Amino acid sequence: MKFGASIASYSTTWDEINSAIITLESGRWSSIWFPDHFIPPAAWKGSEDQPIYESWSLLAAVAGMTNKLRMGHMVNGNTYRNPGLVAKMATTIDQISRGRFTLSHGAAWFGREHEAYGWDYPSLRERSDRFEESCALIRALFTSETPVDFNGKYYQLENAPLSPSSVQKPHIPIMVGGMGEKRTLRTLAKYGDMWNLDGFAVGKKENAVHGGMSVGLFKRKIEILNQHCENVGRDPSEIRYTISMPTKLSDNSSETSAFIKQVGPGTVAGSAQYIIDRVGEFIDEGVDEIMFSPRPSNSESLQCLDEDVLSAFV
Repeated sequence: MKFGASIASYSTTWDEINSAIITLESGRWSSIWFPDHFIPPAAWKGSEDQPIYESWSLLAAVAGMTNKLRMGHMVNGNTYRNPGLVAKMATTIDQISRGRFTLSHGAAWFGREHEAYGWDYPSLRERSDRFEESCALIRALFTSETPVDFNGKYYQLENAPLSPSSVQKPHIPIMVGGMGEKRTLRTLAKYGDMWNLDGFAVGKKENAVHGGMSVGLFKRKIEILNQHCENVGRDPSEIRYTISMPTKLSDNSSETSAFIKQVGPGTVAGSAQYIIDRVGEFIDEGVDEIMFSPRPSNSESLQCLDEDVLSAFV
């Protein structure tokens, strides 16, 4: 069983991020992840003036200063960058890290960022179309030994090389982030190597009936994914399952209740034993990696999770 941590890149400083990286590298942790945002996601609560660091730049720093940790986004927003550029950046970081990068990719959802920086923010249907097409393009670049031609509706390549290629063979794993049953999980079945169930997204109304971050919700999504795999001729055993868990480790019920109210039903908040038990439920269902998203995501909270929770499994 592997454990990672999603580190907040906003409302923080480089020194704090640097300290968190060092803590993860020296502990039981297997991976580090950064959100891909340009305005803090809680901006609608009046926090747009918070400092925020660009995620690819942070990952390049991690690649150069660590030897153990795998790294990626939680998750890369497709609409922010051309997918050909994303493939090039991905292989560059994979080279710097000597084969420790995962491309975690999503359709993007935060309209305010697009408005602020002048990026198009199309309808959900078009973003889903663009996302699926971008996954096809990136996978083509990752897996081809020769320059690639790609003639999509939104993205094109003309005799495009990708050199150097990745250190990882056969290619950098593509992790699809999201849980849309009609489009996202189908795109995962066609092009993904890993899936991430995001606890921050679990709070949506359509998922409330499944009890937030629950085994029931996870199993439902896997059933739908398996059907998509059957429809596209994909072996579902080729896909690894991961979960991003917003986490508050505390024995104080007032603290945990406040955290759940703030973050939503996708969170896992409580004592060390409670978190251990919840993690165990998902391990029993075949989850390969848990990415905790502690708040705050500083060295102290990461060290506590390492000593009190990870030690029960690693």
